[in-house]
Amino acid sequence: MKKKALTFTVLILVFCSGILNAEQRLKMSTTTSTDNSGLLEALIPPFEKMFDIKVDVIAVGTGKALKLGENGDVDIVFVHAREAEDKFVDAGFGVNRRDVMYNDFVIVGPEDDPAGIKGMKDAALAFKKIAEAKAPFISRGDDSGTHKKEKRIWEKAGISAKGQWYQEAGQGMGLVLTIADEKKAYTLADRGTFLAFSKKISLPVLCEGDPELYNPYGIIAVNPAKHAHVKYIHAMALIGWITSIQGQEIIREFGKEKFNQPLFVPMSIK
Repeated sequence: MKKKALTFTVLILVFCSGILNAEQRLKMSTTTSTDNSGLLEALIPPFEKMFDIKVDVIAVGTGKALKLGENGDVDIVFVHAREAEDKFVDAGFGVNRRDVMYNDFVIVGPEDDPAGIKGMKDAALAFKKIAEAKAPFISRGDDSGTHKKEKRIWEKAGISAKGQWYQEAGQGMGLVLTIADEKKAYTLADRGTFLAFSKKISLPVLCEGDPELYNPYGIIAVNPAKHAHVKYIHAMALIGWITSIQGQEIIREFGKEKFNQPLFVPMSIK
């Protein structure tokens, strides 16, 4: 099955390379985590050079990224909120969703750890202790994949997060980490962006390892049956590249040299 999938990917790449002989532009909405981590700077240029297609990246929260696809404002979405992705596809707005990669979320916070969550592996219990201590917590507050995960953990903890200790920033992951660092606050972050910002902030990872913190990413072409103007073939070329052996190897190696560990784990190759 895997060999067939790889063969299909290769056929897409060969087919598209033959018909896309003039520079085209492809619009992709994606999460701030793929952008802030620096992954796209490694992953997209080889594709652009190979196919002479310029990829215009719009980095927003997952909710906004999917809304752009729903409205036909982009050709492809690359996000990390599986439940929302499935609803997007089931509603007919997206087609040919593919698994791309995964990492995990981590709870980071001040070194003095006033809530006492250091070393915990239960994210919901850690959130409960943060709320009980009324320790400052910075939320993305932007309907991103990270924000959706955060709300799910609060719900699992049985906590309605509100009060002066809880602040919604309405910003991307990189800026939220910066704000949390300045305010000596806790926050939930994807590991990729955290590692990318680790030399700029002093917040350590305090809670990790809970299966609830699993963070998969998927890529979806916008349905041309809904929006006839979208560049479906171009979108499938990019999907083919990102899920190809070459694209997946870039993902697997990204971060090893700079951070001594990968920021993401590819899902199409071992």
